[in-house]
Amino acid sequence: MQATAFTYDPDTRSGSVLLDDGTPVEFGPDAFDAGGLRLLRPGQRVRIETEPGAAGAGPQITLVTLQTF
Repeated sequence: MQATAFTYDPDTRSGSVLLDDGTPVEFGPDAFDAGGLRLLRPGQRVRIETEPGAAGAGPQITLVTLQTF
């Protein structure tokens, strides 16, 4: 699935993305590290992988990497 990087904190290696419908979804350092990235800038197009979150929660991002064409 594609999204747009919205926030990123290099100290915690966590942040959030905006899905194409505008829904913000947060990611943690494990998802960032799984993608092998060193830095992420707001506005960059990214590819994410998700799994269902806890009951009542939205999707949980398991991977964030740059979208390549």
